[in-house]
Amino acid sequence: MTDSHQPVAPGQPAPNFQLPAIDRPETVSLADYRGRSPLFLALMVGLWCPFCRRHIAQMGPIETQLKTLGVETLGVVATTPENARLYFKFRPTRLRLAADPELSTHRAYGLPKPAPTPEFMQALQTTHINPEGALPEPLPIMQVAEALTKADGYVNTPTDTAEVERQWPQLKGQFLIDRDGVVRWANIEGTEGPAGIGKFPPAEEIIAAAKALRN
Repeated sequence: MTDSHQPVAPGQPAPNFQLPAIDRPETVSLADYRGRSPLFLALMVGLWCPFCRRHIAQMGPIETQLKTLGVETLGVVATTPENARLYFKFRPTRLRLAADPELSTHRAYGLPKPAPTPEFMQALQTTHINPEGALPEPLPIMQVAEALTKADGYVNTPTDTAEVERQWPQLKGQFLIDRDGVVRWANIEGTEGPAGIGKFPPAEEIIAAAKALRN
């Protein structure tokens, strides 16, 4: 689960970005937050990803807690604004979201995209996971993705199908950035190996990192 371009680490400047907002006809950038508030930034792939759809739901309560600490939250979804707006029309969220179908932010922050080698494909079939205990028992990674998609009743749009082919197996990550634009905490999916795929960091860990910004 390695990549030649290392992820941005705590203590390093957060790369700037400017992306179309999903909830309104404007752009959102890191510069919007600089000097104003810290930012919890979550980088996800397209809505075809069942883990990402569930991460968005998990972020709702966390966003509320972070706001009480003066920390803003932004989720970046790797799909077109139009595809995202269609999804959130039926599944509303209070989260501030931006669209990045080309994964430019993921590359800027150094998130790994493993090569689909025979070893990697074998790991997907043999590594059992059960993120957040959503299923009765752990299953191989690909089976978990299928089971969650079925449970969600989600059907890929043509945009989703094209994005799967272009994006998979891009990994995801979360970063806590201070008001000066420096990364202070980071979580990269799969750091511990394939068993980490689909996991979202515990709310307690994110909140503790946010509180540390005040010290």
